[in-house]
Amino acid sequence: MTRPASAPLLRTPRTLSREERRIQLLEATLETISECGLSRTTLTAVARRAGLSHGLVLFYFESKERLLVETLGYLSDEYQANWRAALASSGPAPEQQLMALVEADFSPQVCQPSRVNAWSAYWSEAQSRPLYMSKCGENDALYARTMEAVCTALNAAHGYTAPPIRAARLIRLAIDGTWLEMMTLIEPYDQAEAKRTVWTLVSLLYPRHFGAEGPFAAAG
Repeated sequence: MTRPASAPLLRTPRTLSREERRIQLLEATLETISECGLSRTTLTAVARRAGLSHGLVLFYFESKERLLVETLGYLSDEYQANWRAALASSGPAPEQQLMALVEADFSPQVCQPSRVNAWSAYWSEAQSRPLYMSKCGENDALYARTMEAVCTALNAAHGYTAPPIRAARLIRLAIDGTWLEMMTLIEPYDQAEAKRTVWTLVSLLYPRHFGAEGPFAAAG
């Protein structure tokens, strides 16, 4: 497609700011982890994918360990910003807030192979567990509390009786499980089916407001 004459020129690698260059390297790291896993991700591989020198990667991150730490923090902060933005733009009703949280987990920003495979790598490699907890523990706890608060509000507003802590845990497990299966099954289902799986679980908890395709248009 021809670029309109008025469109701004793309920034070249030589004109990127320090922060833009850092993000370029973090994105290259996510792609490398997605393809190779944590143990086979090297500074050289990241530099090659980013089209930059090995020395420049060292300049920004000093070591592979530091690069993996910063990449996980970037991934975690992006995930939190995504669901918080979705929640902030949702309606005030708890069923609207639950819809926003679930839909956020399947948005293109976070539910894409480079992100989901990277999460899987950090979750599955035992040596990364202390790193994961140090960078993601607080963000995960905030998400869990937020989901529990929404489930508590659904009970209060509509007379449901599912224990909020367990209901929130089930929803989180359904989302995490479908993410994992989309990446690991020999014949994986697509994102639409993953969402139907989560909504089916939600419909069992809150049947007057949700079905297998998501929230009802006019829930009572």
